[in-house]
Amino acid sequence: MMTEFTVSLFGHRRIDDLRALDAQLIPIIRELLRTKPFVDFLIGRNGEFDEYAASLIKHVQKEHENESSSLTLVLPYKVAGIEFYEKYYDGIYIDENASRAHPKAAIKKKNRRMIERSDLVIVYAKEKGGAYAAMRYAEKLKKPILRLT
Repeated sequence: MMTEFTVSLFGHRRIDDLRALDAQLIPIIRELLRTKPFVDFLIGRNGEFDEYAASLIKHVQKEHENESSSLTLVLPYKVAGIEFYEKYYDGIYIDENASRAHPKAAIKKKNRRMIERSDLVIVYAKEKGGAYAAMRYAEKLKKPILRLT
């Protein structure tokens, strides 16, 4: 039976330095793909970090030319244009519990569920905001965290 290693990624809406982010995140993705039997990367779609990190994961997946990982888009509710996302991501998960919450609370609930499912949490966060709150929740649950700067 294949052991799945789940990684959640959270990041600030804006990226300050793309090269610095590449230099930190690409080696982490490569190492995970090299050392784990199967990696499921969980990511949202709420800003520059999410979109950019997803593209880096796709790039490294192609580089490795294997089926040992998946990139799963996690949404708090159904969104318009989901057909585009179905073509880009390996899977889409809509958090039914979060979808019943007020839209502002839904993202926080979705983030918490992602963290609860994760073996590792990767965070690119400033000292406030949703990514920072996600990191604090991961700390509370004593999840391993890699904080990108």
